[in-house]
Amino acid sequence: MELAHLITEELDTLPSANVVRQPSVVTRDEHESRNGHRGAIVWLTGMPGSGKSTIARSTERILYDQGLQTVTLDGDNVRLGLCSDLGFSDTDRNENVRRVAEAAKLFLDQGMIVIVALVSPVRRAREQIKEMIASEDFLEIYCRCPSAVCQQRDPKGHYARAKHGEISNFTGISSLYEEPLKPALLLNTDTETAQESVLRLTTLVLSKCKAVRVVR
Repeated sequence: MELAHLITEELDTLPSANVVRQPSVVTRDEHESRNGHRGAIVWLTGMPGSGKSTIARSTERILYDQGLQTVTLDGDNVRLGLCSDLGFSDTDRNENVRRVAEAAKLFLDQGMIVIVALVSPVRRAREQIKEMIASEDFLEIYCRCPSAVCQQRDPKGHYARAKHGEISNFTGISSLYEEPLKPALLLNTDTETAQESVLRLTTLVLSKCKAVRVVR
């Protein structure tokens, strides 16, 4: 009896133990039917300075101008709000990825195309996203760019600061980046222009999302 009481007490302390998921009165199918396209999560991963944010913003602009319902979750913006309490340890990086994935799922349920631009350097953390989200709803996009090129670009000055020890656990300097094994699309952002990458990504998203009715 005492052990059972302790187990029950421990379960009661879990944040989700007494939470019941509430169904939406408007289904995802209904949202997609009105939108005229499927929803999807388009996850751009890559080293800092590889062009993720630039490609994400330009892709969203094109999709939006064509009448698609879109939202972009950028890594920097997320860390200013939703994940402002997290640092850059492995544990905090994984939690950052988890939170963004959960937020993306909420937008996906509204039938939207969610473009995520996030370094997300740990392969296992990215693989866990694929366990949360159906394969037909998730596109992993790898913005591949050699570290030397990213460091040369250094658009925010972070590489220089990391080299001087001003930023710890910085991907590409003091923390590793693990490449995706089988991305839905590989963008070689060191050899192709941003416009070329955006065109290739936009073409892929349109081909995946333009069907209004999809059996799930």
